[in-house]
This record gives sequence, structure tokens and C-alpha cells, in this order.
Amino acid sequence: MKKINILGIIGLITLWLNSGFAAEAPHELAGFVLGGEFRDYKDRLKPETILPIRYFETLKEAEAKDIEGFKTGLITFGTCTEPWRIVRFKFKYANSSKKFYNQLLKRFKERFGEPGEWRGDPFHIVLAWKWSFIDTENNSISLILQHNTRDQEEKMGNSVKMTMWNLIEKENQCFESKHVESVKKASKSNRKSKRIDWNLFIPR
Repeated sequence: MKKINILGIIGLITLWLNSGFAAEAPHELAGFVLGGEFRDYKDRLKPETILPIRYFETLKEAEAKDIEGFKTGLITFGTCTEPWRIVRFKFKYANSSKKFYNQLLKRFKERFGEPGEWRGDPFHIVLAWKWSFIDTENNSISLILQHNTRDQEEKMGNSVKMTMWNLIEKENQCFESKHVESVKKASKSNRKSKRIDWNLFIPR
């Protein structure tokens, strides 16, 4: 019985460490802060590049101006629950080599511990590791470090992405609550249409 209890305690400690509590949750990169006000960074962004994100109706993103050590930067903010709050950013490093990626990965592990999830592909064309954190204000934050070698659908090089998922979830809930009637109408319309035109789905 004691042995079972000890093993259970060890298991809980392992989960606790892997959940992101072992390391302080990151919030900032390249001078931008998750949860911060998009408008506070207007001098560091290109307002003419603001565009809505496909499939994320209440999110928009903009390109960052030149940042030392980075090739590009995309800053994502909400527009529904708390307009202009930054929910995600993704930066591409200027150094695109795998050697640089390995050096970054080593330092990420030193600061945040071992990643909790592999997000790359089985063939290691895309190398990606994910860390998950819960900060002191109960925000859910993910951190992904990625290296892409030659996938034609992804830009080659090294990138890092940080996301505050609870803010994105609030944005989704806000959108659904404001568009619930239109969703119901669309659902009823789909149910009425029974005939399927297979020519729409098969290549010719």
C-alpha cells in the first residue's frame, strides 16, 4: 500500500513539472508582451498590414517593424471581448540554420525545462517542441519552438510562437454569443438541403 502511494506521489510530481509550473511562465519576447495592449506598440508595428485571420473571426494580426535578430514578426490581437489585447505572437529568427535551432532548443530547456509535447512530423522535416504553462494569474500559455527544413508549405527556418489560450477562448465565446442566431439559421438551412451534388466534391 505504501509503495502504491509513493508511486502515486511521484506521478503527480512528474505531471506537475511537465505542466509548466516548474518554470516561470514566459510572457515577453522581442519587447512584446502577451496580454498587453496592441495600441501600446503602434510605433513598432505596420498598421497598413492589419488583416483578419481566416477561421478566427474575432482575431486580427499585424506585422512588426524590423527587430534585431528576427526576420519577421506577426502580432495577433482580439477584437471582441477585450479589443486590442495581444493574444499571440510569432517571430521568425534571422538565423535559419539547424545549428542555431539546436542552440536555441538547448537554452529553452535550460530556462523552461523539458518540453511537454512533440509537435513536429514523424519524418523530422518540421522539428517542433511545445511547452505549456499556467501563470500566477491562471493564464494558459503555450510556447512552441520550430525548425522547418524543406517543407514547401511552410517557410524554411526557425520560428517561435507564444499563445495565451484563455484569451483566444474568450474571443471565440464572444463571437459565438453575438452570432448564435445566424448560426442557428445556417444550421436549419443545411438540414433542409438533403440532395447532394457530388460533382462539387469530385475532381474532373
